[in-house]
Amino acid sequence: MKKLFLDDVRTIEMVYDKSMEVEFDIVRTYQEFVHYIKTNGLPNYISFDNDLGLGEDGKVAPDGLAAAKWLVYESGLDLRNLKFKVHSANPVAAEQIRGLLNNYITHLKRTE
Repeated sequence: MKKLFLDDVRTIEMVYDKSMEVEFDIVRTYQEFVHYIKTNGLPNYISFDNDLGLGEDGKVAPDGLAAAKWLVYESGLDLRNLKFKVHSANPVAAEQIRGLLNNYITHLKRTE
């Protein structure tokens, strides 16, 4: 089972048990997230942070919500079986990510 961890600073053991470290691939930016999925396909499980720091230009980088929006609106992937967790400390953004993905997955399952 492929698992992906999107976070700019946290390590796996800061969110999950250390023994789970080998189960995850880590990406630190929105761009790495998109590249990973385009290269490796959709993982079975994604753990989302929202706030991903600053980009190389010094401006706020695209965040976890942008990554979730890319999955829903641009990736063209079938997300019906996607499992995910939002581990962001930002409660508003965490709820936005959960809401977007849960609503879209529910919609896909209804239209089967």
